[in-house]
Amino acid sequence: MQVRAEQLSAHLEKQLAAAYLVHGEEMLIQQEAVDVIRSAARRRGYVEREVFVIEKGFDWTLVRDAASALSLFADRRILELRMPAGKPGEAGSRVLQGYLARPPEDTLLLLVAGKLDARERRSKWVQVLEKAGVSVAAWPIDARRLPAWIGARMRARGLRPSREAVELLAERVEGNLLACAQEIEKLRLLHGGAELDAAQVIASVADSARFDVFALVDSALSGDGVRTVRMLNGLRAEGVEPPLVVWALARELRSLEGMSRDLANGEAVSRVMERARVWASRQAVVGAALKRHRQAVWQRLLSHCARIDRVIKGQLRGNAWDELIQLSLDIAGLPLGLSRSWQYPA
Repeated sequence: MQVRAEQLSAHLEKQLAAAYLVHGEEMLIQQEAVDVIRSAARRRGYVEREVFVIEKGFDWTLVRDAASALSLFADRRILELRMPAGKPGEAGSRVLQGYLARPPEDTLLLLVAGKLDARERRSKWVQVLEKAGVSVAAWPIDARRLPAWIGARMRARGLRPSREAVELLAERVEGNLLACAQEIEKLRLLHGGAELDAAQVIASVADSARFDVFALVDSALSGDGVRTVRMLNGLRAEGVEPPLVVWALARELRSLEGMSRDLANGEAVSRVMERARVWASRQAVVGAALKRHRQAVWQRLLSHCARIDRVIKGQLRGNAWDELIQLSLDIAGLPLGLSRSWQYPA
Protein backbone atom coordinates (compact mmCIF):
# COMPACT_ATOMS: atom_id res chain seq x y z
CA MET A 1 0.00 0.00 0.00
CA GLN A 2 0.98 3.63 -0.28
CA VAL A 3 1.36 5.83 2.81
CA ARG A 4 1.95 9.58 2.78
CA ALA A 5 5.06 10.76 4.59
CA GLU A 6 3.02 12.68 7.18
CA GLN A 7 1.01 9.50 7.95
CA LEU A 8 4.02 7.24 8.37
CA SER A 9 4.47 7.62 12.14
CA ALA A 10 0.82 6.80 12.81
CA HIS A 11 1.08 3.76 10.53
CA LEU A 12 4.21 2.49 12.32
CA GLU A 13 2.55 2.83 15.71
CA LYS A 14 0.04 0.21 14.58
CA GLN A 15 2.20 -2.16 12.53
CA LEU A 16 5.54 -2.83 10.88
CA ALA A 17 5.28 -4.16 7.34
CA ALA A 18 7.69 -6.68 5.85
CA ALA A 19 9.11 -4.14 3.36
CA TYR A 20 9.26 -0.39 2.84
CA LEU A 21 10.14 1.67 -0.22
CA VAL A 22 10.98 5.33 0.41
CA HIS A 23 11.48 7.19 -2.86
CA GLY A 24 11.58 10.75 -4.10
CA GLU A 25 13.71 13.81 -4.66
CA GLU A 26 13.08 15.73 -1.42
CA MET A 27 16.03 14.60 0.68
CA LEU A 28 14.81 15.93 4.04
CA ILE A 29 11.45 14.17 3.82
CA GLN A 30 13.12 11.01 2.55
CA GLN A 31 15.73 10.93 5.31
CA GLU A 32 13.21 11.60 8.07
CA ALA A 33 10.92 8.86 6.75
CA VAL A 34 13.83 6.41 6.72
CA ASP A 35 14.82 7.41 10.26
CA VAL A 36 11.26 6.86 11.51
CA ILE A 37 11.14 3.38 9.95
CA ARG A 38 14.53 2.41 11.41
CA SER A 39 13.47 3.65 14.86
CA ALA A 40 10.20 1.70 14.74
CA ALA A 41 12.10 -1.41 13.65
CA ARG A 42 14.62 -1.08 16.50
CA ARG A 43 11.82 -0.87 19.03
CA ARG A 44 10.61 -4.22 17.71
CA GLY A 45 14.01 -5.88 18.02
CA TYR A 46 15.48 -5.28 14.55
CA VAL A 47 18.94 -4.47 15.84
CA GLU A 48 21.28 -5.69 13.11
CA ARG A 49 21.47 -3.70 9.87
CA GLU A 50 23.06 -4.70 6.56
CA VAL A 51 23.42 -2.02 3.88
CA PHE A 52 23.96 -2.33 0.11
CA VAL A 53 24.48 0.61 -2.26
CA ILE A 54 23.07 -0.25 -5.67
CA GLU A 55 25.14 1.27 -8.47
CA LYS A 56 25.69 0.43 -12.12
CA GLY A 57 26.97 -3.12 -12.49
CA PHE A 58 25.92 -4.15 -8.98
CA ASP A 59 25.84 -7.91 -8.37
CA TRP A 60 22.31 -8.65 -7.15
CA THR A 61 23.29 -12.15 -6.04
CA LEU A 62 24.83 -10.43 -3.00
CA VAL A 63 21.38 -9.27 -1.95
CA ARG A 64 19.81 -12.65 -2.66
CA ASP A 65 22.50 -14.43 -0.60
CA ALA A 66 22.19 -11.92 2.24
CA ALA A 67 18.43 -12.36 2.32
CA SER A 68 18.74 -16.13 2.64
CA ALA A 69 21.54 -16.04 5.24
CA LEU A 70 20.79 -16.29 8.95
CA SER A 71 21.41 -13.27 11.17
CA LEU A 72 24.69 -13.61 13.07
CA PHE A 73 24.18 -11.20 15.94
CA ALA A 74 20.44 -10.70 16.43
CA ASP A 75 17.15 -12.44 15.96
CA ARG A 76 15.94 -9.69 13.64
CA ARG A 77 17.66 -7.40 11.13
CA ILE A 78 17.16 -4.66 8.56
CA LEU A 79 18.25 -5.31 4.99
CA GLU A 80 18.72 -1.81 3.58
CA LEU A 81 19.17 -1.19 -0.14
CA ARG A 82 20.09 2.29 -1.32
CA MET A 83 19.28 2.94 -5.00
CA PRO A 84 20.18 6.54 -5.90
CA ALA A 85 19.21 5.97 -9.55
CA GLY A 86 15.83 4.55 -8.50
CA LYS A 87 15.91 1.61 -10.91
CA PRO A 88 17.06 -1.91 -9.97
CA GLY A 89 17.23 -3.14 -13.58
CA GLU A 90 15.99 -6.52 -14.76
CA ALA A 91 18.26 -8.55 -12.47
CA GLY A 92 17.36 -6.47 -9.43
CA SER A 93 13.66 -6.59 -10.26
CA ARG A 94 13.77 -10.41 -10.35
CA VAL A 95 15.61 -10.61 -7.02
CA LEU A 96 13.21 -8.17 -5.35
CA GLN A 97 10.13 -9.97 -6.64
CA GLY A 98 11.53 -13.32 -5.49
CA TYR A 99 12.28 -11.90 -2.06
CA LEU A 100 8.85 -10.26 -1.70
CA ALA A 101 7.05 -13.44 -2.71
CA ARG A 102 8.13 -14.99 0.62
CA PRO A 103 9.80 -12.36 2.82
CA PRO A 104 11.76 -13.80 5.78
CA GLU A 105 10.06 -13.28 9.13
CA ASP A 106 13.27 -12.06 10.79
CA THR A 107 14.17 -9.47 8.13
CA LEU A 108 12.80 -6.03 7.29
CA LEU A 109 13.52 -4.88 3.74
CA LEU A 110 14.11 -1.11 3.48
CA LEU A 111 14.57 0.30 -0.03
CA VAL A 112 15.72 3.92 -0.28
CA ALA A 113 15.50 5.19 -3.86
CA GLY A 114 15.84 8.43 -5.75
CA LYS A 115 13.07 9.84 -7.87
CA LEU A 116 10.98 7.18 -9.63
CA ASP A 117 9.39 8.27 -12.88
CA ALA A 118 5.78 7.33 -13.67
CA ARG A 119 6.82 4.29 -15.68
CA GLU A 120 9.01 2.94 -12.90
CA ARG A 121 6.24 3.46 -10.31
CA ARG A 122 4.07 1.18 -12.45
CA SER A 123 6.79 -1.49 -12.78
CA LYS A 124 6.25 -5.00 -11.52
CA TRP A 125 8.69 -4.82 -8.62
CA VAL A 126 7.01 -1.69 -7.22
CA GLN A 127 3.56 -3.25 -7.54
CA VAL A 128 4.75 -6.41 -5.76
CA LEU A 129 6.37 -4.35 -3.00
CA GLU A 130 3.24 -2.27 -2.44
CA LYS A 131 1.24 -5.50 -2.15
CA ALA A 132 3.65 -7.03 0.37
CA GLY A 133 4.66 -3.80 2.11
CA VAL A 134 4.48 -0.01 2.00
CA SER A 135 5.78 2.71 -0.30
CA VAL A 136 6.34 6.29 0.85
CA ALA A 137 6.90 9.13 -1.63
CA ALA A 138 9.14 12.03 -0.62
CA TRP A 139 7.68 14.72 -2.87
CA PRO A 140 8.87 18.34 -2.79
CA ILE A 141 6.61 20.79 -0.94
CA ASP A 142 5.37 23.41 -3.41
CA ALA A 143 5.00 27.10 -2.53
CA ARG A 144 1.24 26.80 -2.01
CA ARG A 145 1.54 24.03 0.62
CA LEU A 146 4.78 25.21 2.24
CA PRO A 147 3.26 27.54 4.89
CA ALA A 148 0.97 24.78 6.19
CA TRP A 149 3.92 22.35 6.32
CA ILE A 150 6.09 24.89 8.15
CA GLY A 151 3.33 25.79 10.60
CA ALA A 152 2.73 22.16 11.49
CA ARG A 153 6.44 21.49 11.92
CA MET A 154 6.93 24.55 14.12
CA ARG A 155 4.01 23.61 16.36
CA ALA A 156 5.32 20.05 16.62
CA ARG A 157 8.61 21.52 17.91
CA GLY A 158 6.76 23.48 20.60
CA LEU A 159 6.79 26.86 18.84
CA ARG A 160 3.71 29.08 18.70
CA PRO A 161 4.16 31.13 15.52
CA SER A 162 1.89 33.85 14.21
CA ARG A 163 0.54 33.54 10.68
CA GLU A 164 2.92 36.31 9.57
CA ALA A 165 5.89 34.47 11.10
CA VAL A 166 5.02 31.29 9.20
CA GLU A 167 4.56 33.12 5.91
CA LEU A 168 7.82 35.02 6.32
CA LEU A 169 9.77 31.86 7.06
CA ALA A 170 8.20 30.19 4.02
CA GLU A 171 9.32 33.10 1.86
CA ARG A 172 12.87 33.00 3.22
CA VAL A 173 13.45 29.25 2.80
CA GLU A 174 11.34 28.43 -0.26
CA GLY A 175 12.88 25.55 -2.21
CA ASN A 176 15.18 24.41 0.61
CA LEU A 177 13.46 22.23 3.21
CA LEU A 178 16.74 21.32 4.89
CA ALA A 179 17.46 24.99 5.55
CA CYS A 180 13.89 25.36 6.77
CA ALA A 181 14.27 22.51 9.28
CA GLN A 182 17.54 23.99 10.54
CA GLU A 183 15.99 27.45 10.98
CA ILE A 184 13.05 25.99 12.90
CA GLU A 185 15.44 24.21 15.26
CA LYS A 186 17.34 27.45 15.75
CA LEU A 187 14.12 29.30 16.51
CA ARG A 188 13.15 26.58 19.00
CA LEU A 189 16.47 26.97 20.84
CA LEU A 190 16.18 30.76 20.86
CA HIS A 191 12.53 31.11 21.82
CA GLY A 192 11.38 27.78 23.24
CA GLY A 193 7.61 27.60 23.63
CA ALA A 194 7.06 31.35 23.52
CA GLU A 195 4.87 33.04 20.94
CA LEU A 196 6.80 33.81 17.77
CA ASP A 197 6.14 36.82 15.56
CA ALA A 198 7.50 38.00 12.21
CA ALA A 199 10.05 40.37 13.80
CA GLN A 200 11.68 37.48 15.65
CA VAL A 201 11.89 35.47 12.44
CA ILE A 202 13.50 38.40 10.61
CA ALA A 203 16.05 38.77 13.40
CA SER A 204 17.18 35.16 13.37
CA VAL A 205 16.53 33.55 10.00
CA ALA A 206 18.93 33.74 7.07
CA ASP A 207 17.59 34.16 3.53
CA SER A 208 18.02 30.55 2.37
CA ALA A 209 15.62 30.60 -0.56
CA ARG A 210 16.80 28.44 -3.45
CA PHE A 211 15.03 29.10 -6.71
CA ASP A 212 15.33 27.27 -9.99
CA VAL A 213 14.48 28.32 -13.49
CA PHE A 214 11.59 25.88 -13.89
CA ALA A 215 9.88 27.15 -10.75
CA LEU A 216 10.36 30.65 -12.15
CA VAL A 217 8.56 29.64 -15.35
CA ASP A 218 5.56 28.30 -13.44
CA SER A 219 5.46 31.38 -11.22
CA ALA A 220 5.27 33.63 -14.29
CA LEU A 221 2.60 31.42 -15.88
CA SER A 222 0.53 31.57 -12.67
CA GLY A 223 0.47 35.38 -12.88
CA ASP A 224 2.26 35.97 -9.54
CA GLY A 225 4.37 39.02 -10.38
CA VAL A 226 5.81 39.68 -6.91
CA ARG A 227 7.03 36.12 -6.50
CA THR A 228 8.36 36.03 -10.06
CA VAL A 229 10.52 39.11 -9.53
CA ARG A 230 11.76 37.77 -6.19
CA MET A 231 12.72 34.49 -7.85
CA LEU A 232 14.61 36.31 -10.61
CA ASN A 233 16.47 38.27 -7.94
CA GLY A 234 17.27 35.01 -6.17
CA LEU A 235 18.57 33.41 -9.36
CA ARG A 236 20.83 36.35 -10.07
CA ALA A 237 22.12 36.41 -6.48
CA GLU A 238 22.95 32.71 -6.73
CA GLY A 239 25.08 33.33 -9.81
CA VAL A 240 22.73 31.80 -12.37
CA GLU A 241 23.63 33.11 -15.82
CA PRO A 242 20.96 34.86 -17.96
CA PRO A 243 21.28 32.40 -20.91
CA LEU A 244 19.90 29.59 -18.74
CA VAL A 245 16.88 31.69 -17.75
CA VAL A 246 16.26 32.74 -21.35
CA TRP A 247 16.49 29.11 -22.47
CA ALA A 248 13.87 27.99 -19.92
CA LEU A 249 11.47 30.81 -20.75
CA ALA A 250 11.88 30.41 -24.53
CA ARG A 251 11.36 26.66 -24.25
CA GLU A 252 8.04 27.21 -22.47
CA LEU A 253 6.97 30.02 -24.77
CA ARG A 254 7.48 27.86 -27.88
CA SER A 255 5.28 25.19 -26.34
CA LEU A 256 2.61 27.73 -25.39
CA GLU A 257 2.65 29.30 -28.85
CA GLY A 258 2.08 25.89 -30.43
CA MET A 259 -0.70 24.99 -28.01
CA SER A 260 -2.37 28.37 -28.54
CA ARG A 261 -2.34 27.81 -32.29
CA ASP A 262 -3.95 24.38 -31.89
CA LEU A 263 -6.62 25.80 -29.59
CA ALA A 264 -7.38 28.52 -32.13
CA ASN A 265 -7.94 25.73 -34.67
CA GLY A 266 -10.66 24.27 -32.46
CA GLU A 267 -8.86 21.44 -30.69
CA ALA A 268 -9.81 20.52 -27.12
CA VAL A 269 -7.50 21.84 -24.42
CA SER A 270 -7.11 18.37 -22.85
CA ARG A 271 -5.94 16.93 -26.17
CA VAL A 272 -3.59 19.84 -26.79
CA MET A 273 -1.96 19.49 -23.37
CA GLU A 274 -1.68 15.73 -23.73
CA ARG A 275 0.14 16.09 -27.04
CA ALA A 276 2.42 18.76 -25.54
CA ARG A 277 3.15 16.40 -22.62
CA VAL A 278 2.05 18.87 -19.96
CA TRP A 279 2.21 17.14 -16.58
CA ALA A 280 -1.01 16.88 -14.63
CA SER A 281 0.49 18.96 -11.82
CA ARG A 282 1.16 21.83 -14.28
CA GLN A 283 -2.06 21.79 -16.26
CA ALA A 284 -3.75 24.41 -14.08
CA VAL A 285 -1.02 27.05 -14.49
CA VAL A 286 -0.53 26.27 -18.18
CA GLY A 287 -4.27 26.42 -18.78
CA ALA A 288 -4.51 29.79 -17.02
CA ALA A 289 -1.67 31.14 -19.16
CA LEU A 290 -3.32 29.94 -22.37
CA LYS A 291 -6.49 31.80 -21.40
CA ARG A 292 -4.48 34.93 -20.62
CA HIS A 293 -2.74 35.38 -23.99
CA ARG A 294 -3.52 34.66 -27.62
CA GLN A 295 -1.09 33.16 -30.13
CA ALA A 296 0.10 36.56 -31.36
CA VAL A 297 1.16 37.50 -27.82
CA TRP A 298 3.16 34.30 -27.38
CA GLN A 299 4.91 35.07 -30.69
CA ARG A 300 5.76 38.57 -29.46
CA LEU A 301 7.13 37.17 -26.20
CA LEU A 302 9.29 34.75 -28.16
CA SER A 303 10.64 37.70 -30.11
CA HIS A 304 11.50 39.32 -26.78
CA CYS A 305 13.54 36.21 -25.91
CA ALA A 306 15.48 36.69 -29.12
CA ARG A 307 16.13 40.32 -28.18
CA ILE A 308 17.42 39.32 -24.73
CA ASP A 309 19.72 36.77 -26.38
CA ARG A 310 21.21 39.56 -28.51
CA VAL A 311 21.63 41.76 -25.42
CA ILE A 312 23.50 38.93 -23.67
CA LYS A 313 25.79 38.54 -26.70
CA GLY A 314 26.50 42.28 -26.81
CA GLN A 315 24.74 42.77 -30.13
CA LEU A 316 22.18 45.14 -28.56
CA ARG A 317 22.51 47.61 -25.71
CA GLY A 318 20.61 46.86 -22.53
CA ASN A 319 20.58 44.97 -19.23
CA ALA A 320 19.69 41.30 -19.58
CA TRP A 321 18.23 41.03 -16.08
CA ASP A 322 16.01 44.08 -16.56
CA GLU A 323 14.80 42.56 -19.81
CA LEU A 324 14.13 39.23 -18.09
CA ILE A 325 12.02 40.97 -15.45
CA GLN A 326 10.01 42.71 -18.16
CA LEU A 327 9.55 39.48 -20.12
CA SER A 328 8.52 37.47 -17.05
CA LEU A 329 5.98 40.07 -15.97
CA ASP A 330 4.59 40.22 -19.51
CA ILE A 331 4.13 36.44 -19.36
CA ALA A 332 2.36 36.92 -16.02
CA GLY A 333 -0.03 39.33 -17.75
CA LEU A 334 0.68 42.43 -15.67
CA PRO A 335 -0.29 45.82 -17.10
CA LEU A 336 2.62 47.43 -18.93
CA GLY A 337 2.78 50.41 -16.60
CA LEU A 338 2.97 48.18 -13.53
CA SER A 339 5.52 45.84 -15.01
CA ARG A 340 7.73 48.79 -16.05
CA SER A 341 7.95 49.81 -12.40
CA TRP A 342 9.85 46.65 -11.47
CA GLN A 343 13.58 47.24 -11.60
CA TYR A 344 16.34 44.99 -10.35
CA PRO A 345 18.23 46.72 -7.51
CA ALA A 346 21.68 48.02 -8.42
